[in-house]
Amino acid sequence: MSRFHDLLAELRALVGASHVLTDQDLSAWEWDWRKRYRGRALAVVRPANTLEVAAVVKACGQHEVGLVPQGGNTGLVGGGVPDESGEQVVLSLSRMRQVRALDEANLTMTVDAGVILAQAQAAAVEAGLLFPLSLAAEGSCTIGGNLATNAGGTQVLRYGNARELCLGLEVVTAQGEVWDGLSGLRKDNTGYDLRDLFVGSEGTLGVITGATLKLFPAPAAKVTALAACQSIDQTVALLHRARQHLDAQLTGFEIMAEAALQLVAQHFPALPQPLPPTPWCVLLEASGPEAACRAAMEQVLEAALEAEEIHDAALADNLSQAKAMWHLRESIPLAQSQDGLNIKHDVSLLVSAIPAFVRGMGQRLSDALPGARLITFGHLGDGNLHYNVQAPLGQEPAAFLAQHEAQINAWVYDDIMQRGGSFSAEHGIGALKREDLVQRKPAVAVAMMRVIKQALDPRGTLNPGKML
Repeated sequence: MSRFHDLLAELRALVGASHVLTDQDLSAWEWDWRKRYRGRALAVVRPANTLEVAAVVKACGQHEVGLVPQGGNTGLVGGGVPDESGEQVVLSLSRMRQVRALDEANLTMTVDAGVILAQAQAAAVEAGLLFPLSLAAEGSCTIGGNLATNAGGTQVLRYGNARELCLGLEVVTAQGEVWDGLSGLRKDNTGYDLRDLFVGSEGTLGVITGATLKLFPAPAAKVTALAACQSIDQTVALLHRARQHLDAQLTGFEIMAEAALQLVAQHFPALPQPLPPTPWCVLLEASGPEAACRAAMEQVLEAALEAEEIHDAALADNLSQAKAMWHLRESIPLAQSQDGLNIKHDVSLLVSAIPAFVRGMGQRLSDALPGARLITFGHLGDGNLHYNVQAPLGQEPAAFLAQHEAQINAWVYDDIMQRGGSFSAEHGIGALKREDLVQRKPAVAVAMMRVIKQALDPRGTLNPGKML
């Protein structure tokens, strides 16, 4: 610790002694959300504004101390926690929660990186507008983290990932300089797109401190329904039908396998499940004028029943019922967490390739690991599956993971890549998938990434050990 004495004194002078945490319990910043990664921080530093962030980054760089940017610490790949050395500083942006500006005419909002996603959503609603990024952790994840990981969520098929919802960024470079790129312009062809360089970089190239976000007119209403399918092929057929009938009004299309909803029923028995158990349950949402959306949704469900693409359906009559349907979907990760450690796969495929993958990999895993529970759910509308494997009932989850994770990952990722998919759709690389990135991305792509990293962070102090 003595060799860090000068750095800690400098950090206390920069942000205030009360915002440099060293001696108290730091587990909230050292554990990842899944409780898979536990690091040990030299300190947790909480700057109040961009200039303080820049000063902290510069100081850590000069002392050649690794800096780990952290938002809400809700990531799923270990990308926002320090290593076990006790020699890295966690840079928490939790004090930077200001909505800086909202331009109704330009349909934009500029916020600090530490703004909670739900806070940004609420600010848009207050102005009669919509910020459509939506995911289960929206009550605690931050805009900076959403952008650093290029978060997806449940409305990507209509509005796109976090990248598509960002017009401009403010970033502190590895040298402690501030790049003010907080443009609200939708057209600006003046050289390389630096914004897209930092979105999805997981804090390895710079620290996002602010963002200008796209807003949209608030939809007049939302209509939500659940539909029961016998096969994964039927869910794809229903998606095709919903797109034909609803077009841009289709804002949500989520699938949930029977085992996923069984897990929710086991851990959250009070949650109502409107449909009887079914091999596949689809959650559909349409946004627009209520009468027209409801009529169109009814037409979709009636036509699907006639075509035997679905065998049952429930249409929400009010907002409370709609929220309850979404609560089912959003409770799956929480139920998995309560059930114990599990093997997570956040994969993407062409929608047309998903049925063959689900059937083939399901058979392979069932043959090799009898009793293993396949907790499959996710955003079928944009080709993103959360294809997770839970230990058989009665088997200790951590032991199952330790024994089988490497082989299962290899099977799943090999299959996904052979089908032209991706082994990381929306969760990022972090520490969990770092080796897979190097092994599975084309060598030319990895080499270019290394060149960019070396150019922007030559001392390697920004989120060391993550991604590359």
